[in-house]
Amino acid sequence: MAGDYYDVLGISKDATTDQIQQAYRKLARKYHPDVNKDPGAEERFKQVNEAYHVLSDPETRKRYDRFGEDFRRIPEDYDERVGAGFDGYSGFGAPGGTRIRYGRGFGGDAGFNIDDLFGDFFGGTGGFGPIPGADQQAELELSVEDAFRGGKRQITVGGRSYTVTIPPGVTDGQRIRLAGQGGKGAGNAPPGDLYLVVRIKPHPLFRLDGRDITVELPVTPWEAALGATVAVRTPGGEAKVKVPPGSSTGRRLRLRGEGMPNRAKGAGHLYAEIKVMVPPKLSARERELFEQLAAASTFDPRRTP
Repeated sequence: MAGDYYDVLGISKDATTDQIQQAYRKLARKYHPDVNKDPGAEERFKQVNEAYHVLSDPETRKRYDRFGEDFRRIPEDYDERVGAGFDGYSGFGAPGGTRIRYGRGFGGDAGFNIDDLFGDFFGGTGGFGPIPGADQQAELELSVEDAFRGGKRQITVGGRSYTVTIPPGVTDGQRIRLAGQGGKGAGNAPPGDLYLVVRIKPHPLFRLDGRDITVELPVTPWEAALGATVAVRTPGGEAKVKVPPGSSTGRRLRLRGEGMPNRAKGAGHLYAEIKVMVPPKLSARERELFEQLAAASTFDPRRTP
């Protein structure tokens, strides 16, 4: 295909998703072969459609911005995205140039389908036969505890309600597929799928790193100095952890397998990070004992070993 995709759609390189969609709808109506009988209109329509497919998908757009027109020939292991091409195209990288078919994904991820674009004026399919519905995407916001436990949840997307089964231990960015719940197809073609992208909300206590969880563990000076078995909070409830004698703030204690669960690869770990706390207000007896300790101890944490 000749020309920069941004130029084809007449947009800037920092265009938003909405601006890409608006430009596409405008040009697709203008150059659709059922409307525009100019000999070059069909080719122009194909160019507009191809440019839209590339730029409307965030991952594909990222690869295009990085590699330019060669992005399809760059090995996929350069990026996190796995799998060549995307729905709605065939023959990319084949000898003799690019072939385009009007198939799955026509209309992209923006949430509209061919009926929305051309309406009754084009008879629904625009003369191209049955067109499967577009896959759609929405975010699913979860607390750390909900992501840890999983289970069923009622959600509403686009005015429709769904019962979603959340696998225990889902991680931020993971996708949950609802088959057949995406954009409707045209010409008796099947609908697309709806993908829910998990977004885990920040938590005041738990910090996530993949499947590992870190939680702050407050301990008293005497527990840190003498050692103790104390309770620690986890997303699944309370657990017990042994604080070794002589523990200082920042020491991390690992609870193996107490992180985010995962049947296939094994659960992550939970790390209890010690934080030594002192009483905000000392009683007379506590002050007396601390003064005795200060007089008896030779420990100086600021002294270089």
